[in-house]
Amino acid sequence: MKIETIENPDFLKQLSVDELDALCQDIRTFLIESIAKTGGHLSSNLGAVELSVAMHTVFDSPKDQLIFDVGHQAYTHKILTGRAKKFPTLRQTDGLSGFLKRSESIHDVFEAGHSSTSLAAGAGMLQAKTVKPSIGHVVMLIGDGALTSGAALEAMNFMGHDEAKHPIIILNDNDMSIGPNVGYLSKVLSKIRLRSGIRGIRSKTLKIIPRPLRPITYRVEKRIKGFIAGQSYFEDMGYDYYGPLDGHDLRTLLKAFKVAKQTMKPCIIHVRTQKGRGYAPSELDQTGQWHGVGAFEIAAGAKTVKPVHNHESYSKAVTRFLRDHAKRHPEFFVITPAMTAGSELETFAESYPDRLVDVGIAEQTALTMATGMALKGVGVFVSIYSTFLQRAYDQVLHDLARHNVHVVLGIDRAGLVGGDGETHQGVFDIPMLSHIPNMTVAHGKDVEELYGLLNYALTQHEGPIAVRYPKQLTPIYEANLETVPPIKPSWEIILEGKDLTVITFGTLVGDLADVFARQSVRLINARYIKPLDYKMLQSISPDIPLLVIEESQRQGGLGQQILAALAAMNHVPKVFEHIAFDDVFIPQGDRETMLKRHGLDVASILKKVESMRHAS
Repeated sequence: MKIETIENPDFLKQLSVDELDALCQDIRTFLIESIAKTGGHLSSNLGAVELSVAMHTVFDSPKDQLIFDVGHQAYTHKILTGRAKKFPTLRQTDGLSGFLKRSESIHDVFEAGHSSTSLAAGAGMLQAKTVKPSIGHVVMLIGDGALTSGAALEAMNFMGHDEAKHPIIILNDNDMSIGPNVGYLSKVLSKIRLRSGIRGIRSKTLKIIPRPLRPITYRVEKRIKGFIAGQSYFEDMGYDYYGPLDGHDLRTLLKAFKVAKQTMKPCIIHVRTQKGRGYAPSELDQTGQWHGVGAFEIAAGAKTVKPVHNHESYSKAVTRFLRDHAKRHPEFFVITPAMTAGSELETFAESYPDRLVDVGIAEQTALTMATGMALKGVGVFVSIYSTFLQRAYDQVLHDLARHNVHVVLGIDRAGLVGGDGETHQGVFDIPMLSHIPNMTVAHGKDVEELYGLLNYALTQHEGPIAVRYPKQLTPIYEANLETVPPIKPSWEIILEGKDLTVITFGTLVGDLADVFARQSVRLINARYIKPLDYKMLQSISPDIPLLVIEESQRQGGLGQQILAALAAMNHVPKVFEHIAFDDVFIPQGDRETMLKRHGLDVASILKKVESMRHAS
């Protein structure tokens, strides 16, 4: 059938298994061809096609609540609920979201861009069902990587103790999150997979065992399973466990889901899938290169966006610095919460495999673990996206800052991130960190200054310090990293001028320096967001208009901190303006468009400067 004509999933119930299989192949082809043009999450969605089709065939969305953890694997769900025709706009400005979006469809019952939230959301809907019986089955699809998170395990533990409720958890086990999984639970799942050879013991023996002896047979079977593969982790938590099953065998999936509907107690269906199924380059990927992709050439298996000559990502630039630092400091470790590929730490892992610690999707563990290491006198750099640092706020405050230990937070993806949208925008970490005692926060205007900040942070600073860097590309810095002088907490005057003072940080410094070069504007680089440079603030004349610009949230941001400090000094300018993101969640869209919409592009800033000149 023509994929773009699908309006809702009702038609699936009329199809035979063979027809459903054919539909799955059509959807897989559609996904490959569509994502090749727009970019998006490829491998995870290719691996979940049959799962999504089977879920919508057996269950009745939207009455039945289908919850997709993260949403990385929900593209087939979007197709089956009538959104295929919007795929040319996927992850683009004002286009189709790359995650679930309640405003897009009544079939999207829960939104997430961070992993491991589905089980707690499902627990909440099951609780709501006790007073709202119109709610149908609650089905949660979660990956094995996401299951390593404490948030997921907490919810699983909660739901397993209550046999009156009926959670249906589908564990999508592809032995990967973005990259290979780590930790004990991954080993548990590996053990469970070994049970496939002895799954049928009870069914084969029940026919010949007298009924009074069948409970004994069940106990014997469990002992045999426990001896061969270890007691099922999930059965011990109170769940009926089915699996592991072939996640690409529709006949098996349909049967298992129908059984799950009838089983009136907590149950887990453990399915084995192949991440990237149907497209050879993604099937062979073991590092996460085909997890989230830009546009690519299908036949060649190559990305169509060519590298910019003599440029690299800030993530890769930071990794080069960390490798150089590790060479000279043998008691130095890098910690990452499952983002070895995302933060481009692969070359560090190759050079120092024993000094890159990937804790899995466990940001809270990463921060408290870093605290414990620092308390014992070793150097620690935690590489973490701004959006994921939010998940460990209590650990930053309660453990890292309160102990005042020397840990460097490398905050990747600081600022706007583009296609991932609201759940991933790196605009909340400055307000989040700036009010925490003992914290220092820095952001360089370019890669050379970033290296100076990192050098200071790693070799001279005492206490916790966060060094922010954006998603953009930067010219490769060729100098010997050992010669980069450390930059202590201070601001920098880029341009002198008498008409107006502008304070900003990050890449905006360079952009504005070019346009203000021939104007009488004093441009200050606030490379340390905390602490403020009070000496520099005292040098600002109250008679000259002051404009603070930041690619961050307004509430609690640099501008409000500066205004409070000036007020405390009785030194507030007569004209003060602050350009930042207002009290909203910023949707997906290309960086230039989003900056313009919020007045943070150069043209909008120049208009603001002119209006302030006239106001003074």
